[in-house]
Formats: sequence, C-alpha cells, structure tokens
Amino acid sequence: MPVPEHDAPAARRPPFSPVVSLLTISSVWDGQLGAALRELGLTTRKYGLLAHIRATPGISFSELARRSQITVQTAHTAVKSLVADGLVQDATAHAGAASDLTVTARGARALDEADAQLARLDRIFAEGIPKLSAALEGLHEEPFGENLQGY
Repeated sequence: MPVPEHDAPAARRPPFSPVVSLLTISSVWDGQLGAALRELGLTTRKYGLLAHIRATPGISFSELARRSQITVQTAHTAVKSLVADGLVQDATAHAGAASDLTVTARGARALDEADAQLARLDRIFAEGIPKLSAALEGLHEEPFGENLQGY
C-alpha cells in the first residue's frame, strides 16, 4: 500500500559543500563568458590560447599546452583553428620546425574586445559578490594551496 504524501519522509537536503557551490557558480559564469565570447567568434579555450600567444610571441606548442592545461596535440589542433580564423599566424608552420606563433591584427582586435567583455563580467561579479570576489583573488595562480599540491 503506497504511503500518503503527507506521511512520506521529507527529502533530505545534502550538507553544504563549498566544492559544489563553486562548481555551480563557475558553471553560471562560464556560460556568461561563453555567450559573450561567442559573439566575437571565440570560445573560452580560444580566448585563453590567444592571450597566451599574445603574452609570449613565439611560444612553443609544448609551453602553450602546459599553460593551457591541454595536450600538445590539442594545442596543435586549436592553433590550426586559430590560424584558419585569421587570429594567429605561424611563420614556420612545417613539420620539424619550431613554432613562431603570433597574434594577427584581427586576433588582437578580438582579444581586446574579449578583454572588455571579461572586464564587464568581472565588474558585475565583484559588485554582486564582493566577498567571494576578494577571496578568489590569486587562486588562479595557486588553485590548490599547499594542502593539495600534487593532486
């Protein structure tokens, strides 16, 4: 015999998890940034790669992959896409040669526009959640602190 709804045990809410909360917030803001970048023909990954290439002209694929936390093969594929889009130029694009990646004028304009969109989102985030914004400062440099090094 089914239990009447009013007699059913109440659904238990899981305990607070800062990890789940951060993932939820991250998902929301990743969507906001993704939408802003999409209007510029970029993805979050392409934006990051372009920023690394602009910051370090001539960067190697290995270093680009390390900084972006992707494989070298994925970096090659992504850079081919950036070259096809006219955002990056590889002056030595042949097998066996060291890369000479630079951002094109079109890529620089896209980065400038993307930077402006990111700054807008950062302002909105910081105004809406100032304590969290302050707490996050610097964590992109050392996201795990001393407790999780090596994980």
